[in-house]
Parts: sequence; C-alpha cells; structure tokens
Amino acid sequence: MTRGGQTKDLPDGPERKCIATGEVQPKHGLIRFVVGPENQIVPDIMGKLPGRGIWVAADRAALDKAAQKGLFARAARQPVTVPDGMVDQLEQMLVRRVVDLVSLARKSGAAVSGYEKVKDWLSKEEAEVLIQSSDGSERGKSKLSTPHFGSYIGWLTANELGLAFGRQTVIHAALGAGGLTKRVVEEAQRLKGVRIGVSSADVGGRGRPRG
Repeated sequence: MTRGGQTKDLPDGPERKCIATGEVQPKHGLIRFVVGPENQIVPDIMGKLPGRGIWVAADRAALDKAAQKGLFARAARQPVTVPDGMVDQLEQMLVRRVVDLVSLARKSGAAVSGYEKVKDWLSKEEAEVLIQSSDGSERGKSKLSTPHFGSYIGWLTANELGLAFGRQTVIHAALGAGGLTKRVVEEAQRLKGVRIGVSSADVGGRGRPRG
C-alpha cells in the first residue's frame, strides 16, 4: 500500500535495464548475455550461465545496436568480441526453445495440431493460445480466431511448428491451460522481437485480431 492508501502496481516479475534502449522492463522481455572464457559475448536465453548478466531488449533493432555500437564492451567494462551473425544465431536458439516447449506441452496433453482438432478446442473454449504458421494459407488461417483473452503466435514456419509435433509440417496448433503455456507465450514473444521486430508495448502475444 502507498501512503495514500492506494495499492501500488507491482512489476511483472524481476526487471532489468536494456543496454541499448535504456528502458527497464521484466526479464522475460529481454535477452541475457554473458562474457565467455575468451571474452566473447554469449547469448544466455535460459538465464543460467555463470557471470554478470548483460541485458538487451528482445528486439532486433536493439540487438543490432548493442552489437554494432560497442555497447556490450561498455556494459562489461572490458574489451569483448561479438560473433558475426550473433543475432541470427540467437533467433535460431529461440526457435528451438519455443519448439521444445510446445513439444513438452504436446506430450503432456496440453497442445494439439491440425485444423479440425484446433477448431474443436476453440469451440469448446479449451484453447488459450492459437498458433498458426507464418507461411500457411491466409485464407485457411482466417477461418480460426484467437481465443477470448487468449494469445496468438504466428511467426513460426510450418516446418518449425511441425518439429514440435513430430510431423513434417503443421499449419494450425493450439495450447490449452497448463504451466507451460505462459512460458511458450513469453518465449514466442521474444522470438517475435528478434525475428520480425516488436515494440516494448506489444507484450502478451495478442498480435492477431479475432476474425
């Protein structure tokens, strides 16, 4: 409570400051980096590597700025090497992370794929997240709508989404309630920022209007 008796809004988890934008935001909206043994900057998407963390917003423009303007060295207070293609490497690491989490959700019964199964979950309000491949038919995708108060993920390719379900390609998928769902949405949002760019205000994955 504040002195005036008002409840103060609490931050959405621990917060960190981006070295490129100067903005402070919840950790799940940033990427952690550490300085490796050979003074090389290493992405730490799991947040578990030893060393002092250097944080950059999960946004391609911010990451490119940090890499090109010497901001990692300034934050580390020492000379460092930023590997060529690091942002592209980071993108693929995040793809793998999202795919693995969706795969775990599938194995626990909290994810389905295929148009009819997804449509059924949506009609029964069992789906909390609608996932559609970025390269699927827009006409086909428009027939399914994001759940009320739910989230939409639409920046994995059909091949990438297929990996999560043990199939060659997947166009439509859905996530139900479960402990993994929030993590999938957060990791997918970080991937969106790195892959196609995202504003700091676009948090939560609700990137597609209901049809």
